[in-house]
Amino acid sequence: MTAALELTGLSKAYGATPAVCALDLRIEQGEILALIGPSGCGKSTLLRLVAGLERPDAGTVRVGAEVVAGSAWVPPERRRVGLVFQEHALFPHLRVSDNIRFGLDGHARPDQDARVAEVLELVHLAHVADRYPHELSGGEQQRVALARALAPRPEVVLLDEPFSSLDESLRARVRTDTVDVLRDTGTTAVLVTHDQTEALTVGDRIGVMREGVVEQLGSPVEVFERPVSRFVASFMGDADFLPASLGADGLVCELGVVSPRTDIAVAEVVLRPHEVALLPVASAEGVAGTTTSADATTAGGDEARARGARAVVTRVEYHGAFVLHTVRLRSGCTVRSWQPHSVRLGVGTDVEVSLVRGIVPSLLDGERTLGDSPAPASGFPRTADPG
Repeated sequence: MTAALELTGLSKAYGATPAVCALDLRIEQGEILALIGPSGCGKSTLLRLVAGLERPDAGTVRVGAEVVAGSAWVPPERRRVGLVFQEHALFPHLRVSDNIRFGLDGHARPDQDARVAEVLELVHLAHVADRYPHELSGGEQQRVALARALAPRPEVVLLDEPFSSLDESLRARVRTDTVDVLRDTGTTAVLVTHDQTEALTVGDRIGVMREGVVEQLGSPVEVFERPVSRFVASFMGDADFLPASLGADGLVCELGVVSPRTDIAVAEVVLRPHEVALLPVASAEGVAGTTTSADATTAGGDEARARGARAVVTRVEYHGAFVLHTVRLRSGCTVRSWQPHSVRLGVGTDVEVSLVRGIVPSLLDGERTLGDSPAPASGFPRTADPG
C-alpha cells in the first residue's frame, strides 16, 4: 500500500543552522504520528516542509503517490494537506460556515453546503454555523479549525501544537474529541507537540526529535519503556540514573541486582518513579513476619517486600491522585517514587528503597541504551549490600 506521507533525505537549514537533517520517514494510511522534542529541534520546520510553506534544501516529500517537493514542486493549496495551527487561524470576518467553505473553492455551491454541514456535524458544531469566531470558546474554535482542515478530504492533516493555547481541562477534552474524529474518518495525521502525555496518548507511533533528526521512532510503549538514549529517557517522562557494576549475580546498582548480564562491566540504570518502591524502615522490619493491610498499602503490596537500600525522604510533592517522593540514598544519589495519595511519608522519614516486582530497567552505556537485558532468573531484583 502506498504510504500517506513519505519523506526521503529531507534537509533544511537556515543559514548555518540546520533544522532538519537528511530525515527519512514513512507514515501509513490512517496512522497518527506524534512528533515531540524540545524547542528548536526541527519538528515545526518539518511540518512546514510537508505543507509546502518552506522549500527543502535537499530530499523528497511524497504525499500519497505524488512527489510534492524534490524533483517537482507542488504549491501548498494543491498538496491535499490540511493544516491546524495553535492559534486556529480562523478568518475573524467570516462566519464559521464560510471559514470552512474557504477550502472548497472549485466545488459547486450545493456541494460546498453539503460538505460544510457534514464536517460541522462531525465535530458536533452544527449549531454554530452562523456564528463568528469571536463568539466561540477556544475549544470550539479549535474544532472549527479541524473541520476546515478536513473539509477538502486531505490525504494528510498536520496539527502544529493545536491544543497548547487551551487550559488543561479543556485541552484534554478537545484532544479526545479531535482524535475521535481523526479515527472515525480514517484520517492520516501528524501531530507536533511538546507535551509527553499528549504524545503518548494520541500517537500510534511517536517520533522523538533532537537537532533535526528523529532520535527514536516507535510505539508509545517502546519509546517510554525502552528509550534508545539518555536524551529520550529524560525527555519522555521523569527518569533517574544510578550507576551499576558487575557483581557475582550480574549487574548491581545500589538498589540490588538489575540484570543477570555478565558481559558488561559498568552501566547506568534508568529508573522511572513508578518503578521505585518505598517502605518505611519500621514497616520494612516487620515485613519478614506478618504484614498488615496498612503495611501492604504503604509498600505497594508484595511489590516492595524485598529489602532494598536505605534512604531518607528529602522532598514530597502532592499531585492529587499520587504523591511524588524524592529520596536520598546513602551514596548521595537521589531517586523519585510515585506513591498512591494515601501514602505521604514526611520529609526526614527513613525508608527502604527497591525496584517494583517485575521491572526490568533499561541500561545505559554512556549516552546510548544497551540492547534488551533479560530479567533476573528469580523475576525479582535481589538486594545489594547498602553499606
